[in-house]
Amino acid sequence: MPVALGVPNAVSERPETFEAGLLRRIAGGDSAALGELYDRLANMLFALALRILHDPKEAEDVLQEVFLQVWDKAATFDPSQGRPLGWMLTLTRHKAIDRLRAAQRRARLVEEFQAQASQEGAEPSDAVEAGGTGDETELVRAAVARLPADHRRAIEMAFFSGLTQTEIAAALQQPLGTIKARIRRGMRKLRAELEPQLSNDRTSAPHSFGAVTT
Repeated sequence: MPVALGVPNAVSERPETFEAGLLRRIAGGDSAALGELYDRLANMLFALALRILHDPKEAEDVLQEVFLQVWDKAATFDPSQGRPLGWMLTLTRHKAIDRLRAAQRRARLVEEFQAQASQEGAEPSDAVEAGGTGDETELVRAAVARLPADHRRAIEMAFFSGLTQTEIAAALQQPLGTIKARIRRGMRKLRAELEPQLSNDRTSAPHSFGAVTT
């Protein structure tokens, strides 16, 4: 959870000027300046991400991504384009919306997979939830890493990058039907591997797992 907002060292300095100075120091590799900027703005940025995502963990992840980008891109900030706060609010909004859209795309992909599984007579699985707790997500990522390379790449692009199957087909220059088949087969392998592990977790500690998400 973000720390409480700090008190500016230079109280007489205008906030935008002080923050721009912090960005200049960050651009020079000053990690202490990044900490000062975090203390000043983290709560405000976190609140914006939370309003968009309605999930504290997701909002914290967005906040971390924003400050990593600030560390990498501080030198690109142009004071003539506005305040540092406005720049960082825009970064936060974009990253939160991207994350929300990726989750919506994953949900649609899951629905497609579940529909295909039903048509083929397979039992829909509720064992895998990539959007669950940190431990569950790590289980899924580890299982994905063990998939055959062609399945793994398509699954990672769909599940963790939030690309649509059409976008994946274009990026990999493969027919859409091939990509759909790879994702379907990869999902089956994931289900077979993860169902026993998560079933054991249920018996040791009650959890509520949703539909297969990606």
